[in-house]
Amino acid sequence: MSVLVPTPTTELEAINLMLSVIGESPVNTAEDTGVVDAVIARQILFQSSRDVQLVGWHWNTEIDYPIPASFPEGELQLPPNTLKVDTTGADSVLDLVQRGNRLYDRKNHTFNVGRTVYVEIVLLLPFDQLPEAARSYIVMRAARQFQERMVGSETIWQFNSRDELKSWSNLLSAEAETLDLNVFTDNPSVLRVTNRLPPGGLS
Repeated sequence: MSVLVPTPTTELEAINLMLSVIGESPVNTAEDTGVVDAVIARQILFQSSRDVQLVGWHWNTEIDYPIPASFPEGELQLPPNTLKVDTTGADSVLDLVQRGNRLYDRKNHTFNVGRTVYVEIVLLLPFDQLPEAARSYIVMRAARQFQERMVGSETIWQFNSRDELKSWSNLLSAEAETLDLNVFTDNPSVLRVTNRLPPGGLS
């Protein structure tokens, strides 16, 4: 007799949970199968993941991340999955902003920075690279949004909202456990996370 070993939520499980909320049958793959509801569910799941990750968490934020200058242009090319970025440490005095996949020097009006710059960067990670607390919240948030779009039942909405708030609380608790207490209380970016409503609220 085989023993089921619990594993983190997969993208396919997330999509099927979303489909179950509106009473639809599960699908066998997370890829595009031509099932319209499954395609919509996957799109909403991806958008929910992007919105949640944009906040910037311990698990998707790189500190003192070097962005080397290209040769000979001297441009700073960002990873394609960059969500937001800011200079850090000694380079925090530089007025650089993200434009497309490059950093732009607003003071000197150029992309040619000419040297390696260190940044704090928030990256968009694939669903299967997220911690389970993040996956759970993203799925609950996406399921509510999917249900609102496809059915719009007030009773189901109230049920899903409770699940969503519980998942948000679990995500904040998990984040706190992975951070040093002083960092957690003194870091402005962390405080912005803990003092806000879930991304997008519950509307």
